[in-house]
Amino acid sequence: MKLELLVPGKTKDSYLEQGIQEYVRRIRHYIPLDIILLKVKKKKGRSELQERQEEGRILLQAAEPSSLIVALDGGGKQMTSEGFADFFSRMEMDGRRQVSFLIGGPTGHSQEVLDRADLCLSFSRMTFTHDMVRLFLLEQIYRAYTIKGGEKYHK
Repeated sequence: MKLELLVPGKTKDSYLEQGIQEYVRRIRHYIPLDIILLKVKKKKGRSELQERQEEGRILLQAAEPSSLIVALDGGGKQMTSEGFADFFSRMEMDGRRQVSFLIGGPTGHSQEVLDRADLCLSFSRMTFTHDMVRLFLLEQIYRAYTIKGGEKYHK
């Protein structure tokens, strides 16, 4: 199985980018992982809804058609770290070739992304920057694989 994160634009803060790269390095010990940075151009005169729709179109076009799509969204399903580890185990047992995590921009995902997603996942009811969510997601993926491996990191 392969994992990919599809994200609009670069991470703005260097301290977050440093953490992201550390977890990418750790995760690749367990499973192939790519972070795909997508260019989403803001245009003057477009509404927030139109911006979300354009970003959603770009995210969905970048995802492999056969990939299981997980959209990170505040209204999505919450799960424990152990539950997230079980999610990866189920995907592997089901023979999934790829899981694509879609992280939206500051205004969230378009309805098209939410409708296409096989799973909408929420880390909290609180609001986080989309750059922080990248780091949180990678840490939880790493944690899930250490749980699956029976390693000490989780405790």
